[in-house]
Amino acid sequence: MAIGVVILVVIILFCLLLALLGYELNIFLRDMPRITDKIGRYSPEIQIWLEKTFGIEANTQSAWINKVMLDIQNGFSGSLKLVFNATVSTLFMLVMIPVFASLFLYHRGTFVKFLESLVNESYREKLPVLLHRSIVTYSKFVKGTFFVYILVGILNSVGLLVLGIEHAVLFGMLTAFMTIIPYVGIIISALLPLTVALVTKDSLWYPVGVILIFTFVQYLEANVIFPKVVGVQLNLSTWSTLVAITAGTILWGVAGMILFIPMLAILKIISDEVAGLKSINILLNRQEGYNGG
Repeated sequence: MAIGVVILVVIILFCLLLALLGYELNIFLRDMPRITDKIGRYSPEIQIWLEKTFGIEANTQSAWINKVMLDIQNGFSGSLKLVFNATVSTLFMLVMIPVFASLFLYHRGTFVKFLESLVNESYREKLPVLLHRSIVTYSKFVKGTFFVYILVGILNSVGLLVLGIEHAVLFGMLTAFMTIIPYVGIIISALLPLTVALVTKDSLWYPVGVILIFTFVQYLEANVIFPKVVGVQLNLSTWSTLVAITAGTILWGVAGMILFIPMLAILKIISDEVAGLKSINILLNRQEGYNGG
């Protein structure tokens, strides 16, 4: 019953996020005619600016746009196939992940017995302590990730407020928490403030500013905020956290980026107790580092 309740809560939260994402997309599509009209009015100004700044003549610009549109049309069927495959794969994983999670939780006692059979006698008494610390570490990882979303939301909101975008705090926080859904979340949630900037502002630089703000904040989140905040929660060095994110992304994509950090934290817990892993502990421990030597 406990396992079922936990899995059900997670599924409900995920469905709410997807529903919110669909609502945002629907608003964007509803405002599409106004956006198209606004962009059409800006087109002559953009062409003049490109011609003056980069020396690209209007005929050359039109030819390039026509070529891009032709390439898009030619590659449309291939794109549909990729989208279909990605959708089927995602739906399969959405079904299988709760099944795997339920099985892992239900058979956790079996996994503990398996570990006890592997561990040397001298470390067997320490195993329950290590397992407990590992569970607490993962809860700290979740808490650290939540703090990251809050910080990213604040930075997004401040940037949008500076630009004078309506409902800046709502859009900023919404975009931050939508990053839970990899790639698609940030793209679709960013479309809403982008739409508002296009419709309510008289200059094209405002939507460009929105894009630049989100890009800069995402860069900070991936390379500074996440490694620092989560590293503090897990007592991992910022360097090792950043390496875990990079290696996890290369090897397993988004899943690796999420899983490698708690796995590294568990390795650090083990290295705290095993004398033979002291050298690894020095690399991972947040208290170690440059001491002016």
